Amino acid sequence: MKLILSYIGIFILSLGICAQGKKFQTSREIGIIGGTSYYIGDLNNRHFGGELTIGGGFMYRNNLDRRWSLKGQLFIGRFAASDSDSKDQWQQNRNLSFRNDIMEGTIQAELNFIPYQIGNSKTPWSPYLFLGAAFYSHKPQAEFNGQWYELQPLGTEGQGTSEGGDRYAVNGVAFPFGAGIKVNIFSIAAASIEWGMRKTYTDYLDDVSSVYVSPAVLVEENGVLAQTLADRSFQREGQFNDNTGQQRGDSGRRDWYSVATFTLSFRIGKKPNTCWNQ
Repeated sequence: MKLILSYIGIFILSLGICAQGKKFQTSREIGIIGGTSYYIGDLNNRHFGGELTIGGGFMYRNNLDRRWSLKGQLFIGRFAASDSDSKDQWQQNRNLSFRNDIMEGTIQAELNFIPYQIGNSKTPWSPYLFLGAAFYSHKPQAEFNGQWYELQPLGTEGQGTSEGGDRYAVNGVAFPFGAGIKVNIFSIAAASIEWGMRKTYTDYLDDVSSVYVSPAVLVEENGVLAQTLADRSFQREGQFNDNTGQQRGDSGRRDWYSVATFTLSFRIGKKPNTCWNQ
């Protein structure tokens, strides 16, 4: 939360720095996106850690003037992590792993540090900050005997049983923020590279949050598969070879995810030979 507040503070302070008396000029862009995503949570605490896979999507940007833009973006990607990749012995013993397919739609405000306009040779590039809101859907899965199973319906931490609450939501709201750089490459095209974090309000992007529940209850009420995927540890900590009540995850911290992208965009609705100074 301190990181987000600091970022918002920088964003607001930049408003005064970026005020200009230039003419109000607008342009619009559409673009295609390629990139990767990863998450920070119970199975991974390193930036660009876990399994990195290719994702993609589309973008629409409305450049309000040379400093400010509003952007709508759709991104579809996947992140994954495994305890076996950790150097921590407790995690290695826990032996959990997952993958999660995520679809995200965002609306972002972009602030250019340098006056910028697509196609204008006088303002050919700029670093920028962005801040916005996102709606996402996700689907954590785990592999067993060569087949992938969705984890949310199984209730691996007792969700949906007499020992747990409701199953967690697979849709949510997040707050994206980050930085990038945009560069003109042709008279009607530009490229941008950006990296951003997403603050979520769930601890279940990885299906791991709290403690192990009774295996007998899981088998009885959610099925054998739920118990099999709930506890895959090599050595159990309980007195009777039973992890009931032992820590499975850290419920005090919410999960984050990150998206790093390359975008190729094209100006629309404005002829290339338009005089930019008018």
